[in-house]
Amino acid sequence: MDQELGSGHEHTSRAWAPPVDAVSGENVLDDAVRVGQESLGGRLLAGYALGSLAHGGFSPSVSDVDLALVLADPLQSSDPESLRGVAEKVRSMGSSLHSRVSIFWGTPASLSGRSAGGRFPPLDRLCLLEHGRLLTGDDARHGLPRPDRGDLLVTGARFALDALAEDVVAKADRPDLLVAAGVRWTTKIVLFPVRFLFTAETGREGTNDAAAGHYLAQAQAQAQAQAQAPGAELVAAALGWRANSPSRDDAMAMLGDGLVPLYVHYLTDHIRRLEACGNSELARAFREWRSRLLLA
Repeated sequence: MDQELGSGHEHTSRAWAPPVDAVSGENVLDDAVRVGQESLGGRLLAGYALGSLAHGGFSPSVSDVDLALVLADPLQSSDPESLRGVAEKVRSMGSSLHSRVSIFWGTPASLSGRSAGGRFPPLDRLCLLEHGRLLTGDDARHGLPRPDRGDLLVTGARFALDALAEDVVAKADRPDLLVAAGVRWTTKIVLFPVRFLFTAETGREGTNDAAAGHYLAQAQAQAQAQAQAPGAELVAAALGWRANSPSRDDAMAMLGDGLVPLYVHYLTDHIRRLEACGNSELARAFREWRSRLLLA
């Protein structure tokens, strides 16, 4: 899920529907594993596909390529630089998909909380445990604890503030600017809050398909009860946009109708949850975000 903004995951493309690379996601994973093996040698215990290349729903035009590497303990001071080098080498291989590689890494001790270090946020550890697909080595997940649900909530909220808030507020009344950023970023803007809502409610990973399906099922139940389902039509559309891009005009119309109601619903839900878990600072930041959005 982690977006590594500024390192191959920018949302500045002006192509609404960019061309699809000749290489596949599996090709990129193979390259990344090979570079990891060359760099880390015998310290590499296991490598896993994460994200949509693990649980399904991969779209060459919009998906990231997520790889997890588990190293032998103990962590070494040179590990961060070594892993940065692996990621940079893969991203330099030329294709758009190669440029979208994210590498998450740690050791059994860091993944179990017995030591600090590595790069493996709670939401991505949850993906490793629930959906990680072993690519090389021996499965190293046995006995690893699930992330705490409070940590999942807080991590998702901080990510939303850092990566989504400014764009959502700035472009809420200018869907043409969202569309100008391309279908890849636009689908993320729509589906991230739905994924966070799913994880907050269930404690499970909010994959695009599972989270959108859950949200739309709730929307159908609300419709039968004559209640409002904020942004449900937009959520259904954005899930489809991952595979088949609509016209710019259709996308702008749906974003104009559905984006603000969807985010107001998400923010209101998470203000309540953050207050309940005692994180008044994040709850206040979400209230401010909601106020700015309603004034946009």
